[in-house]
Amino acid sequence: MSDMDEFLEMFFAECDELLEGVATGLRQMDSSEYEKETVHAVFRAVHSVKGGAAAFGLSDLVSFAHKFETVLDLVRSDALDPDPRLMAVLHRSSDCLADLVEAARKSIDPDHARREELLGELEKLIGVKDENENDDDVEFEPISIDLMSFDAPEVPESYRIFFEPNADLYRSGNDPVAIIRALDKLGETDITIDTARVPVLSEWDDSTPVLGWTVLLRTTASTAAIEDVFEFVEDCCKLEITALVAEQGDEGDGTAQTSSEDFPTVDVTAQQVQETTDDQAETVSTKAAFSPLAPTSANAGSEGRAVKSSETSSSATIRVSLDRVDKLMNMIGELVIKEAMLSQVIQTAGFAEDPEVKGGLESLRQLAGDIQESVMAIRAQPLKQVFQRMHRILREAAEATGKQVRLVTSGEQTEVDKTMIERLIDPLTHMIRNSVDHGLEDAITRKRNGKPQEGTVTLSAAHKSGRVQIEVSDNGCGINRARVRQIAEEKGLIAPGATLSPAEIDSLLFLPGFSSKSEVSALSGRGVGLDVVRREIMALGGRVMISSSEGKGTTFTITLPLTLAVLEGMLIQLNNQTMVLPITAVQETLRPEQSSLHGIGRSGRTLSNRDELIPIIDLGCIFGFREKPSASDEGVLIVVETDGHKRAAFQVDAIFDQRQVVIKSLEENYGRVPGVSAATILGDGKIALIIDPEEIVLSSHSDQGPEQMALTANG
Repeated sequence: MSDMDEFLEMFFAECDELLEGVATGLRQMDSSEYEKETVHAVFRAVHSVKGGAAAFGLSDLVSFAHKFETVLDLVRSDALDPDPRLMAVLHRSSDCLADLVEAARKSIDPDHARREELLGELEKLIGVKDENENDDDVEFEPISIDLMSFDAPEVPESYRIFFEPNADLYRSGNDPVAIIRALDKLGETDITIDTARVPVLSEWDDSTPVLGWTVLLRTTASTAAIEDVFEFVEDCCKLEITALVAEQGDEGDGTAQTSSEDFPTVDVTAQQVQETTDDQAETVSTKAAFSPLAPTSANAGSEGRAVKSSETSSSATIRVSLDRVDKLMNMIGELVIKEAMLSQVIQTAGFAEDPEVKGGLESLRQLAGDIQESVMAIRAQPLKQVFQRMHRILREAAEATGKQVRLVTSGEQTEVDKTMIERLIDPLTHMIRNSVDHGLEDAITRKRNGKPQEGTVTLSAAHKSGRVQIEVSDNGCGINRARVRQIAEEKGLIAPGATLSPAEIDSLLFLPGFSSKSEVSALSGRGVGLDVVRREIMALGGRVMISSSEGKGTTFTITLPLTLAVLEGMLIQLNNQTMVLPITAVQETLRPEQSSLHGIGRSGRTLSNRDELIPIIDLGCIFGFREKPSASDEGVLIVVETDGHKRAAFQVDAIFDQRQVVIKSLEENYGRVPGVSAATILGDGKIALIIDPEEIVLSSHSDQGPEQMALTANG
């Protein structure tokens, strides 16, 4: 990869952060209580994208960003009011800007028609402002003009400019010498260099610039002209521009009295600056950086009024390829397996109770666990970037259906494994569209039902019971269960007259080919429904459930493991076979007394535990290890709870241990096994299947039952 390709890749990475800031700022502007700094931040982010794009010759991106920032500039100067109509245009412009960045990243042609359409809307907004400024109906007010003033020369003003570049300025290819020379062209300059922070050679850090310049400028140019000199570097330097006020004794010449005693300085000229910057520029890493401008602050002192001050600080971060992190995670998995194998060998050799061996093995286990947690923390990413995309999905769905909808998010900082981030986008996209298209009523219907005309879709995330829970809910009409049942019968998905509970009717929505739309639209009606969502979530080791209240709304709940690499499991025995039960599902283990066991029907059995009757499921029968269930008082009962809060007592022959196991996928090499989510390698080198408690409990309540699962599992 060439240096230019590397810079371009870094630019696109920074664009992702800038565009995220634009989208977040625009959503804050939707509220009437937003702060003025929010508009400035959005403007600076778009301006930074434009500046970086100009450096790489991305003309389509530059021209669109220029119009976009022009409208934002009118908003921040109060020339345009951010009403709902204007905000809709700004949101679409933000989406278009993101599309242009993505098109440039992939070197493909952007959607020119959409770009031109939005450019037209932006130009109209700029034109409306111009028309308002030149309105012919403005009342005429005569003023007196002193014609003699035209003969008087312009009186220059004095400014103090403190300019201190940071590393980003050099990385982006800018040169302080060119900037100072540009100031020199505006008028008379007196330049001093700040050497207060220059260390001795032995303490020199070549990644941290330490030079700064104070320029006393006497010019007839405006403050805006001075600021324009720093237009493309204002986000990567410390900059203070102060208009100096002339002392009373000097009205005649208009000069200002200043002092630079606060700075240890060396007198230099604009031409001499080159000698001090060349060496420093060479020591800075050539990394492109395009960070948003930090908030500006004004500080008026005794010498005058501060026009602008800005400063940014770079965080100590490093970009690492995900492949390297994945490789490291795989090595950690192998370390966990080797640690288990070592434990097995030590136990077989009879050294398990030796204090030194036992302590050393425990230290190794703890160290492996700490390394694993650290690597998992590196892989963990907040869901914010996924949630950000859903705002655009909802806007497009609302536009397609003509409904008034807003998205409310919470828990954006909830972290999940990096591998899940991209794979969650499609399921959540389908759910958001489903909520807008099917769940929410149109404005007239909502008003007739006493609801606000604007519908609400809520997207939330949280860590619960060692898993990640994501919810998509709406305040719409809820599920019409009679209609769902009718469609399922017409499509032959259920038998006519079948007895189904409300939850079972809701679950029909996840059946392949189910669709309540008779007409094909941009959002639905093609028979590709929630079954795809369920399949994709299950591929991530998760579950998706649905709950609804007619007339009040519907909620989809997704639960996911924290990681796809390692899990804490309980090793159990079933007819001389070792299997693993995820510890997150286990509530308690017990050896029941005969008085707590009860029979139901011909073969059903239940456990009376804490005033609750819990069905008993013999895992040996489930997986075909025996034909008839063992006696209820034999072995051990493990009480588990599913994500849907259903409980069951799994009957197993014995419990061996609790340990971390490395997850190995079965589906890629073997295929899907009912009741099994994955496999792992034990310390003795044998393969153990990881049980899926959710599927087993749900199947025990289905028409197939455990016996059918056993037949399926055994081919």
